[in-house]
Amino acid sequence: MKTSPLAKILLKIFSNGFYKAHGGMFAFALFVMFGMVEPSQLLNYHKTLMLAFISSWLMMGLVFLFWLLYAVKCWHFVAGHIFALNQQFLFYSSTSYQKTRQFAAWFILQAALSTPILVYAFIAVGVGVKNHFYLGALAVLGYCMALNAIGAWFYMRLINKLIDGSTQSVILKLTKSWKKPYFSLYVYHILDKLKVKYLVTKALSYLIITGVFLMFADVSHDLRVAGIALLAVAVSHSVLIFDERQFEETFLVFSRTLPYSRLKLFLSFLAVYLILLSPEAVWLFVRFSPLMALGLLAFALSLTLLFHSLLYKFGLDMEKYITWVLALFIVLFWVVMFRLIWGLVCVNLLAAYVVFFRNYYKNHQYTPPAD
Repeated sequence: MKTSPLAKILLKIFSNGFYKAHGGMFAFALFVMFGMVEPSQLLNYHKTLMLAFISSWLMMGLVFLFWLLYAVKCWHFVAGHIFALNQQFLFYSSTSYQKTRQFAAWFILQAALSTPILVYAFIAVGVGVKNHFYLGALAVLGYCMALNAIGAWFYMRLINKLIDGSTQSVILKLTKSWKKPYFSLYVYHILDKLKVKYLVTKALSYLIITGVFLMFADVSHDLRVAGIALLAVAVSHSVLIFDERQFEETFLVFSRTLPYSRLKLFLSFLAVYLILLSPEAVWLFVRFSPLMALGLLAFALSLTLLFHSLLYKFGLDMEKYITWVLALFIVLFWVVMFRLIWGLVCVNLLAAYVVFFRNYYKNHQYTPPAD
């Protein structure tokens, strides 16, 4: 298959730079996957790992979650470099191609950036087919293609934005006369600009919940099962949480000069994530008793607020943020397994507020109002 000139340029610009910038991360991943296993056991180890992944919906959901975070890292890298001064020629050269050819070129780029995932996925698919796990193999292929297609669409939308101009969505036109409280601004931004990302997140959330409860069908009423599912759901929302902070720093930075107490602002973010998690909230109240559903919803909200507050400490550093989110996932997973989920609600909320309170005005030349 002949690669188009546009695809060759994109690969040269972005692919080479991505692997150079993340060489340390890939070296560590190779060491974990191959260097920590005895050479004689390496083949059987990875075959067992792939079979567990391809046959278990829970394992597949967790792997899909890590792949999504890797894809987000790719999207973040390319989006950041598209607007570099030495890449400005792409805005008038690449957009001269038909949209289908643009999409194909960006798809090839995303596939190149996702090579480590795709190689592992295709081998896993081969192992799955050989062992008659056809549905799992199909799910892996479909998920990989979907991630690449979303990435290609995202890049193409970015590069064509200045050409197409900014148009107001139907949602904003219909609600232009409505009062919009501070907490609702990011929700409107999602409905206007991030609809696809939100729907993808909700689809992943559905897969995680379904997979966890299928995996533990014999103990599905155990509180820990719901806690693990909600922990994974909160991690899957980390991309939207990062986007919220980016939106705040881009469009709402003036809010630091307003006479809002930090407690009021913290509660406004609580309202944002309550709205974003409303589909999960409906599921909780349908499946569990009202009191338990309320407690589990509080657990999910405490997690999202904790992830949100970390971004005031680290700034908009995606790599550091994802590292902390994954580390917290591992730690909190074991805390949930020890049936300490209700204590976690209080600890998470307290930690989130302390980090938020201490860092909200950090590195900004504003005098905070009295709280």
